Amino acid sequence: MSARAAAPSPAATRGRTTPRAGGGAAKRRARLTPRAAVLLFTLLVLGLFAISPIRSYLSQRAQLAALEQQAEDLDQQVRGLRSQIADLNDPRTLGRLARECLGMVRPGQIAFVTIPKHAAPIPPDCG
Repeated sequence: MSARAAAPSPAATRGRTTPRAGGGAAKRRARLTPRAAVLLFTLLVLGLFAISPIRSYLSQRAQLAALEQQAEDLDQQVRGLRSQIADLNDPRTLGRLARECLGMVRPGQIAFVTIPKHAAPIPPDCG
């Protein structure tokens, strides 16, 4: 074999690093090429434009959660009011409220009202 066949050609060694006589591989410094700079700038601009929609999205999610909670509270109030309506449609409840709150009596009954000394009578709490 000849010495020429054993040595690689200069075109084959292009781009490869060779160990230096100092004992270690040569340190390569990262360069910022114009193409990489344009890509980095584009990503930065896209990131800046994405901030506003993301903020709006998070705000709307919080608002939606608050509205869902409010709807649940209102549904619970509706159930309570429907129960109260059903209770008020009961004739026994209506009779009790008429006697307690309005002072009404059935025919033949006698109504008694106690009046405290030196004060006006206190109306019952029918709220």
